[in-house]
Amino acid sequence: MRTIDYPFPLKGKDENWSVSKQPPLTSPNLVNVRPYDVQSNRARGGQRPGLEILFTWAAATGQPVLAMAQITVTTYV
Repeated sequence: MRTIDYPFPLKGKDENWSVSKQPPLTSPNLVNVRPYDVQSNRARGGQRPGLEILFTWAAATGQPVLAMAQITVTTYV
């Protein structure tokens, strides 16, 4: 078995290159991540916080989550 290290893309998203020419520590596809943990001020990657609460109810109170899906919400003004 071979081990491959994938470093966290601390330099952020860069869509200007093909996969084989991607600059080190960048990624062509990032969603809701940031390179530095705000609370501990460490470079370890973390989830970007949401802007607002989408649901006011708990998804699974006391029960295991059996399935998850991606939801896209589009608002027209």
